[in-house]
Amino acid sequence: MAVNGSAVTVKMASDGMWQGENPLDFALPLLALQVAVILVITQGLALALKPLRQPRVVAEILGGILLGPSALGRWGAFRRTLFPAWSAAALDTVSGLGLLLFLFLVGLELDFRSVRRVGPRSVAIAAAGIVPPFLAAAGLVPLLDVAVPAPRRASFLPLCVFVGAALSVTALPVLACILKELGLLGVPFGDTAMAAAAVNDVFAWVLLALALAVSGGGGGGPKGPPLAPVYILASGASFVAFMLGALRPLMARLARRLGPDRAGDMACTGAVACALLAGAATDSIGVHPVFGSFVFGLAMPREGGLAERAGEKVAPLVSGLMLPLYFATSGLHTDVGNVRGAAAWGMVALVVAVAIGGKFAGTFAAAAGTGMSRREAAALGVAMSAKGLVELIVLNIGKERKVLDDTTFAIFVIMALTTTVLATPFMTALYRRTPTATTPESDDVELKGGDACPA
Repeated sequence: MAVNGSAVTVKMASDGMWQGENPLDFALPLLALQVAVILVITQGLALALKPLRQPRVVAEILGGILLGPSALGRWGAFRRTLFPAWSAAALDTVSGLGLLLFLFLVGLELDFRSVRRVGPRSVAIAAAGIVPPFLAAAGLVPLLDVAVPAPRRASFLPLCVFVGAALSVTALPVLACILKELGLLGVPFGDTAMAAAAVNDVFAWVLLALALAVSGGGGGGPKGPPLAPVYILASGASFVAFMLGALRPLMARLARRLGPDRAGDMACTGAVACALLAGAATDSIGVHPVFGSFVFGLAMPREGGLAERAGEKVAPLVSGLMLPLYFATSGLHTDVGNVRGAAAWGMVALVVAVAIGGKFAGTFAAAAGTGMSRREAAALGVAMSAKGLVELIVLNIGKERKVLDDTTFAIFVIMALTTTVLATPFMTALYRRTPTATTPESDDVELKGGDACPA
């Protein structure tokens, strides 16, 4: 690593310690060590939490928090050696690439056939679970200013939309893991839950696009012309319309022409490249790259085996290596020490209560109102409060855009962890059933992309 004036030039690899160079002062060996340490720590935590039946995302976020400024990162020598400030860009870039590919997989695997089977009930349950916590954000934001009097560059509206989106989302993969653990995938209750979570995911991406539009390039409000948010939303809507209305039929014809035998490596590579290009396209119009990759995954035709082959090839690398880095880097960026005093911790308790209570109340009312038993409606309300990937995406983008300060970011990461940790035991207590001929054993049900339940 060389310093020229104020610029820092980082070489890829060293000439070796025998020539007097420290390999940890160079990008590639340090990144390799960082990745290895993160994987070892998170896998160890995952094994420790396995008896508690916690999703792997909990271990990955906790691993990042343990390595970050909340714990080991407070030790100056550890931070300067293993996670120096100049190395953050490389680690964030690799984890961000993994995020793009994972959102492509999420789009591929989002199954709207379950929504059609369940019918309007899934839409009603998803909408009812989103509206109360999203509206509650308008009341939480003024309280945040009192409890966390840190200077913010964000105006009320961008902060309100980001907070509302963070409170409203449901972790579809986490919910799938809980249902699998309890042997509820493939039964009517599980179908309803998965369909509602799929609709919730779509609503979450709409909220995220809205949050990005109103926040502009920074926390001070939109950049550029006054109508920039309108241009961003219109461009995003046009992008979705083109992907689903024009590109999807073209790809479906191509997939039918190729057939399952010819949907080989070249076609899969092309699909991954197009997903990355879609991410670059949405970034250029002011919406985060993850939105483009997700929509391209949705647009991929299911005919001809192309989508399935692409998912099979990408999933092991993403879920086993790249996605854990994203969760861990979210933890690395979280400093729980910023949450100081009774007012701040009271805010944590209030945010957790609103996230769980708002989601539970809306979901329970809609589910019970559409014919579900009270026990099933209560179990679904608890399960839908679990957070995961989309929650962290919203929080990280909010921090990048300077909408969320460090303390607010830490509060909402704690909320995401707490709601996810509580979902499994409460769901188990409310809805444990003995597997029958129509209720498959959890070990016999395999989620798409494997059963690692990464997010």
